[in-house]
Amino acid sequence: DLYRKVFVFRNDPSDAYVVLRANLERPLQNFTVCLRSYTDLTRPHSLFSYATKAQDNEILLFKPKPGEYRLYVGGKFVTFRVPEGRGDWEHVCASWEAATGIAEFWFNGKPWPRKGLQRGYTVGAEAAILLGQEQDAFGGGFDVYNSFSGELADVYLWDVGLSPDKMRAAYLSLRLPPAVLAWKSLSYEVKGDMVVKPRLRE
Repeated sequence: DLYRKVFVFRNDPSDAYVVLRANLERPLQNFTVCLRSYTDLTRPHSLFSYATKAQDNEILLFKPKPGEYRLYVGGKFVTFRVPEGRGDWEHVCASWEAATGIAEFWFNGKPWPRKGLQRGYTVGAEAAILLGQEQDAFGGGFDVYNSFSGELADVYLWDVGLSPDKMRAAYLSLRLPPAVLAWKSLSYEVKGDMVVKPRLRE
C-alpha cells in the first residue's frame, strides 16, 4: 500500500524504471489511466508506458514539453494542451473507448475537450507496463532523454471508462472502484535508482 508515498526518480536523465504487474485477462475495449506527477523537466518524458509485442505504444501517456500531454493508443496519438505548470503536482486522467474512439482527458480534476482516437481498436492484454521510461520495444528499447525524473504517485489503471464523479474522486484521492492497477495495492518491481519516500505535501 503506497498511500501517502511517492516514487522518486532521482537522476536526470535516468535509467531507472518501475515494472507494474496487472492481472489482465482479456484485451481492453476501454481504459482509464490516472496518475500524479511532480517534476521540473522541460524535455520530453514518459509518464505511463504500456507496450505489447505487437505495439510498443499500445497505451502511452507522454509529456513532450511543459503545457502539453499526449495520449497514445495503438501507436496513434492526440494532444491535449494545458496551462503550464507553476511548479506543483499535476494530476491527469486519460480514458478511451473503442466503440466511439473518444479520448477523454482530465487535468487537475477538470475535463478537457474530448478528441477522437483509434475507433474500433483493441488494446492487447499481454503487456509490459512501466513507469519512468518509454518503451521502444517490449519491456525495453529506452531512450534516456525520454526518461522521467521527479516524483510520481497515485497511479491507477482501470479496464473501464470512469464516470465524471470518479474522475473527480481520483483527483481528490477519494474512494475509487477496484482497478487493474491500484496505488493502494500495487504489485511492482524497481529497476535502477528509484526510491519510495513519504509525500512531502498535499
